[in-house]
Amino acid sequence: MPRYDFDLFTIGAGSGGVAGTRRAGAYGARTAICEELRVGGTCVLRGCVPKKLLVYGSEFASAFADAPGFGWTVPEPTVDWGALIAAKDKELDRLHGIYVNMLNNAKVEIIDGRGVVTDPHTVEVNGKSYTAENIMIAVGGWPETPKGIPGIEHVISSNEALDLKERPRHVVIVGGGYIAVEFAGIFAGFGSKVVEIIRQPELLRGFDEDMRTHLGVEMRGRGVDIRGNTQVARIDKTASGYTVTTTAGAKIETDCVMYATGRAPNTKGLGLAEIGVEMTEHGAIKVDEWQRSSVKNIYAVGDVTDRINLTPVAIGEGRAIAETLYNNNPIRMDHHDVPSAVFSQPPIGTVGLTEEQARKQYGEVDIYQSRFRPMKNTLSGRDERTFMKLVVDPKSDRVVGCHMLGPDAPEIIQGVAIAIKCGATKKQFDATVGIHPSAAEEFVTMRDKYVRPPEKAAAE
Repeated sequence: MPRYDFDLFTIGAGSGGVAGTRRAGAYGARTAICEELRVGGTCVLRGCVPKKLLVYGSEFASAFADAPGFGWTVPEPTVDWGALIAAKDKELDRLHGIYVNMLNNAKVEIIDGRGVVTDPHTVEVNGKSYTAENIMIAVGGWPETPKGIPGIEHVISSNEALDLKERPRHVVIVGGGYIAVEFAGIFAGFGSKVVEIIRQPELLRGFDEDMRTHLGVEMRGRGVDIRGNTQVARIDKTASGYTVTTTAGAKIETDCVMYATGRAPNTKGLGLAEIGVEMTEHGAIKVDEWQRSSVKNIYAVGDVTDRINLTPVAIGEGRAIAETLYNNNPIRMDHHDVPSAVFSQPPIGTVGLTEEQARKQYGEVDIYQSRFRPMKNTLSGRDERTFMKLVVDPKSDRVVGCHMLGPDAPEIIQGVAIAIKCGATKKQFDATVGIHPSAAEEFVTMRDKYVRPPEKAAAE
């Protein structure tokens, strides 16, 4: 008789947990996965997918506005928010079913409920214990709101924002990261008045400084009221909505207050610390290069490790565990040069180092950049510009960072990311023939090094 009920037991059926578990099952491992909400996890049900669907919907506003420049006569458009949310929910139900089928096809046992680890080889779900040789934690993260702000109980997170029955006419979004800027674009696109409150001077802390600055310019051009160096003091319920008061005393009347100031690893109550799993002060599981925790048969993937919190990274980590343990193919997830996108409006695509990171690592760097009005905007009349930037190590000539703000940026950067991953040089970029007319060709036609104006360099 087998020593354990399962070879692998996974807690959390999001993208990373499903990817690793179903691959292990396909290799013949006896596998189970438990989930307290719905199979699919944050990305499919509460994050990337539904949010991108709403982004698509909101972008029609720009298309309608630009249409007359191309000869179209468009009646005054209206939107049925309820119909959009219903269509979004129908698609999520379809995706949930696909995920369930994938697990069933790999002979993974699906267990409903939140798992709690009671010892290094035992997980309890709904009062029943299951034993496993290996355990994988893939419970992701959960929106977190700050404590100590009067009225914080009135706010919503991105979870609730995806399911609003009615579109707010006026919304205050607190935060300047991925989620905040994406929802600012969504609500503004659908016609809501949006105020975005950020503690930093610019949006997207950690991104290249030029990208941060240019995104702020373009978002303000689309009507988003971004208030930098600002903090919320209190939130008061009123007869018609809410009043947000800043620490500077400014008052903002609104229908809805959304906080997007961070997410925390969803590890509370899992029993991990009690059995010796080492964790950070914020609840993230510490893992080695093989995704192993301090308890060697317990692994963790995705946002619960709080390193690179992106769905494809979680999937890669989960698959690496399955390959290593059950396919005699040891793989370590490579966390270098991971491309990412922000589906802001306009969107950002980026891969490699920011200029600031490159200067710290290499000292001197060469910068190539381009800012131009996309061809589409010449007829539409839209005064919005694309910004593109290459960061080059002059000693090796290798392109170590590539950044873009503008239409199709995520699609373009995905291809460029392959070149960056392969160690392409600026000379090889220059030798590549561009596709004309396209925005992407700018990455292979930038010839002149950018020299930062003295006053700007001194300020930095």
